[in-house]
Amino acid sequence: MTETPRPIEVLLVEDDPGDVLLTREAFEDNKVGNNLNVVNDGEEAMAFLRREEPYTDAPRPDLMLLDLNLPRKDGREVLQEIKDDAVLRTIPIVVLTTSEADEDILRSYNLHANAYVTKPVDFDQFIHVVRQIDDFFVTVVKLPGRSDRP
Repeated sequence: MTETPRPIEVLLVEDDPGDVLLTREAFEDNKVGNNLNVVNDGEEAMAFLRREEPYTDAPRPDLMLLDLNLPRKDGREVLQEIKDDAVLRTIPIVVLTTSEADEDILRSYNLHANAYVTKPVDFDQFIHVVRQIDDFFVTVVKLPGRSDRP
C-alpha cells in the first residue's frame, strides 16, 4: 500500500481577483488538496517568503505561481530577488501571466524561472492549465526537500 503524499504548499502571487478565484477553483476541484496561499503584489510576496509581518507563520512554498504584472513590485523583480537569494532560490517558480511577449519569456528564463505559462483567456482552458501545472508538480516533479514526492 502506498502512502498518500502530503499536500504541497503553493504560493500564488496574483493581483487579479478573477484569476485568484479561478486558480482556487482549479485547486479545489483537483484530486489532491494542495494548500494555496495567495498574496496580491510583489512586496507581499517577498514578505511572505521572508516570513516578515504579517506572514511570520507562513509556510515555505514548495511551488510558486507568479504573475509578472503586479503592483508595487513587479513579478520580474520578485523573480530576480528570489533567484538571487541562496535560501529562496530552490523554490520552483512557474510564471503564469497574460504576457506573450518574447522579451518577457526570455527574461523570465534568464532569471531562472522553471516554466513560463501564458494564461488562457477562456475560463475552461484556464482551469485546465492550472490543473496541469498542479498535476505536474504533484505527480511528476521531485521537489526540493520533499522525500514523499515521486
